[in-house]
Amino acid sequence: MNQLEIIGHFIGGQVVDTAGERYADVFNPALGEPCARVTLASVDEVNAAVFAAQAAFPAWAATPPLARSRILFKYLQLCQQHTDEFAAMITREHGKTFSDAQGEVARGIEVVEFACGIPQLLKGEFTDQIARGIDAWSMRQPLGVVAGITPFNFPVMVPMWMFPVAIACGNTFVLKPSERDPSPSLLHARLLKEAGLPDGVFNVVQGDKLAVDALLDNRDVQAISFVGSTPIAEYIYARGSANGKRVQALGGAKNHMVVMPDADMDMAVDALIGAAYGSAGERCMAISVAVAIGDAGDKLVATLAERTKNLKIGEGMSKGAEMGPVVTQAARQRIERLIGEGVEQGATLVVDGRGHKVEGYENGFFVGGTLFDHVKPEMSIYQEEIFGPVLCVVRLPDVGSAVELINANEYGNGVAVFTRDGGVAREFVRQIQVGMVGVNVPLPVPMAFNSFGGWKRSMFGDHHAYGPEGVRFYTRHKAVMQRWPNTASSGVEFAFPQMK
Repeated sequence: MNQLEIIGHFIGGQVVDTAGERYADVFNPALGEPCARVTLASVDEVNAAVFAAQAAFPAWAATPPLARSRILFKYLQLCQQHTDEFAAMITREHGKTFSDAQGEVARGIEVVEFACGIPQLLKGEFTDQIARGIDAWSMRQPLGVVAGITPFNFPVMVPMWMFPVAIACGNTFVLKPSERDPSPSLLHARLLKEAGLPDGVFNVVQGDKLAVDALLDNRDVQAISFVGSTPIAEYIYARGSANGKRVQALGGAKNHMVVMPDADMDMAVDALIGAAYGSAGERCMAISVAVAIGDAGDKLVATLAERTKNLKIGEGMSKGAEMGPVVTQAARQRIERLIGEGVEQGATLVVDGRGHKVEGYENGFFVGGTLFDHVKPEMSIYQEEIFGPVLCVVRLPDVGSAVELINANEYGNGVAVFTRDGGVAREFVRQIQVGMVGVNVPLPVPMAFNSFGGWKRSMFGDHHAYGPEGVRFYTRHKAVMQRWPNTASSGVEFAFPQMK
């Protein structure tokens, strides 16, 4: 085997490979074999990245927002020029299809476009003559060094939910990407440097739990943003908060799509096929449970079964591929174990994706589209976030039962309802206890100028990701009141200040 590329860190404006002792293989999931090796940071390397960010912070925070915005505009142009390069990296190291990867990059770029408007977003409020001779205003100021810990399933988009807004607000940033698909992080770094971002404002440390803990414990890191599974989100929120940091931790999901009897069935099936099996189900917004109401079940399952059997599964760059492999061998084994548990617990396995092979990629980590019917809430395939191409159909008599089922779930990330009845849709939206809701939209991911985040055990922290909530997360609010000696009244006042 040829010597594999080493993927290093980016610290203080330079790519760094310290030739340390800790490395991990980066796999091509379609081939089932390593395509690179990634350096795993030590505590000293994490601290070096934080030190570089801390050193760069005063000058960057003092840079006018318009000047920061102009650098982001250049970075935006470079991202648009390198979209296919980003997408090819995603396909090689994550496994999703090239068209899906291009869509991921496009959604990330939208957040950069939002962040380019930071001069407007950082404007405070001013009140003249709030009291006699006193003016008042508010401002938002950066926190300092902030960090992002990002997942494997969106190695381009999710970091772009974080660092463009953070650095636009005047912070400096340390990114800890997933060690499973680390290459896009260095392309981000290269393009930011080419756009004119000062050294140290953006840094990358590759690594595993050791690097995560080092960021959580470093006293100079003011805030942590995380996206990943709920157990890790809880851990990061607890440890980061205990260390006095502002923490935004987005966790897992069990997303439902309710199909009413009056729904456009072709539209609903198209939505479910894309939302359940797109990116091999490795999305926090993937629909993993279809709730069929009343007599919608038989037609829905029959149509889904035919479409699921005919999914075009292959290597991500293959022409016409609709679904690629899952990210690791361990992920495939876990998904297939849960499929087996579903059968043992009494669900009807309509389409079995276990043991799927793709010609020419026999060693790849492929799982075929899988469809269960008559799933019950007590089954493990309903309770656990499978994070694979497995769709469960639950049958219920009415929409009220569906609302009760969904509201009882520990997760509250995304949900959808498909219906032609505006009254049903309106009441569903009002009653459902989920952070992001779609009406005839299966993946209600907010645009960049809104904010992303779930409820319950899908979100830990007070601020959702990107959009206006992102600006608030990465800044502190300051209120100022001002008067001058020639307008000040004489004498000591012991009473609490009030307007006169």
